[in-house]
Amino acid sequence: MKIPKHIENYISRYGEINRRFVVSGLRAQIDQIVIIPALAEMNSIFDTLASLSQNPPEDMNRTLIVCVINNREEGIAHPDDIENNQQTLARLDQLMHRNQEETRHAEPERNTQDQIIRNACSNLAYVDASSPGMEMPAREGGVGMARKIGMDMALRQFNYEKPGVKLLLNLDADTRVESNYLAAVRRFFEEQRMKSAVVNYVHQMDGDPAVQAAICCYEIFLRYYTLGLRFSKSPYAYHSIGSTMICTVDSYIAVRGMNRREAGEDFYFLNKLAKLGDIGQIHATTVYPSARPSRRVPFGTGQRVNRFLEKRQNEYLLYHPEVFTILKKWLEMISDGSDWEAKSILNRAADIHPLLVSFLERNHFHEVWPRIMRNHRNTHALLKQFHVWFDSFKTLKLVHHLTENGFPLVDMFKALKDLFRMIDHPYPAEIREKIAPSIAEQLKILSFIRQQCRSPVLP
Repeated sequence: MKIPKHIENYISRYGEINRRFVVSGLRAQIDQIVIIPALAEMNSIFDTLASLSQNPPEDMNRTLIVCVINNREEGIAHPDDIENNQQTLARLDQLMHRNQEETRHAEPERNTQDQIIRNACSNLAYVDASSPGMEMPAREGGVGMARKIGMDMALRQFNYEKPGVKLLLNLDADTRVESNYLAAVRRFFEEQRMKSAVVNYVHQMDGDPAVQAAICCYEIFLRYYTLGLRFSKSPYAYHSIGSTMICTVDSYIAVRGMNRREAGEDFYFLNKLAKLGDIGQIHATTVYPSARPSRRVPFGTGQRVNRFLEKRQNEYLLYHPEVFTILKKWLEMISDGSDWEAKSILNRAADIHPLLVSFLERNHFHEVWPRIMRNHRNTHALLKQFHVWFDSFKTLKLVHHLTENGFPLVDMFKALKDLFRMIDHPYPAEIREKIAPSIAEQLKILSFIRQQCRSPVLP
């Protein structure tokens, strides 16, 4: 199969491909690949595969699923995690390469999970980044590297002679999908011609009521920040959750692939993709990430759930709504004054708020802006380059600068009420300033916020 030259160039220069890669099934028509990193996920990954298996055969037949079973070497990785991974590899191998003679004479399996997966996932693969000599590197052996290994090795599995967009879809080993997941994703990219997108998400709410309260609180935090960025008209107003990320092969190559970060890999990857063009938002289907506590990474969902359960700090706090007003005015000013000199912009920024000026000075705006103006005469190109500089990371840094120096975190439900007032949007009666809502009421509030995030535009 002929692979385009620019893809081979990427693989040879940046690719992480030195792992054992096992593929089963026919791959002649593959034009989308799902990458699933897994570390000690024996109890979850096959549920995820069974979830994918509910997608129609015509969508499964064009899809390769790549499971990246990964851990660092013994002595760094916990022995139980290594053993779990080895069991996962053995079961995947059994799924993919059953002894045909044994199958011919055995009692047919009926509705077992393995049979469901086997029948649907004819195009299944795994990467062994666990066994001795195949392990992840000690210093860069996190989820970012696992995603990168899977995505890089997937690049040679596409049928590039088949017309149409080639897609890389990211999931996690404890994430469920809907039965229209594959079709909805492909339809979105074929109709919208986007380079990247995120899928709507809803955290799983099964199990311990305390964990439900923790994930409800955390998801409100995540969605509040996204709504605040949308209010500010930021081009980075999308959620950054690894199991929702999708991009085309060409956009993946254009940003030189996935980063190797142990945590936050999704934030930084989407930040790079957003500089190529808008991140699309797919609302026609939903993925369901796990809400379980975890200590594997220094931050993210698992750690936030842990922190909530251990009551280390007050989790019912959000960014002050005023920081989004300052951000909104700043972005509007740049859009209106793209032909102004740096000194003029800084003077006008002082009218918005002195803390905005101190942030810009700390980040050398007076040097950056003249350089942008010199290299981009066209207004559209100039503003695009400004947003390459003032990206998702700098946006978050500004929010933190304002928070730490003048606009401290505020009560979650007061902040929600104030933000919806700023948007001039009705809000549910459960959002009260004085009395903390019950968990049942918080779930109603979360459901309401999810609907607002699905809305194409804010009022």
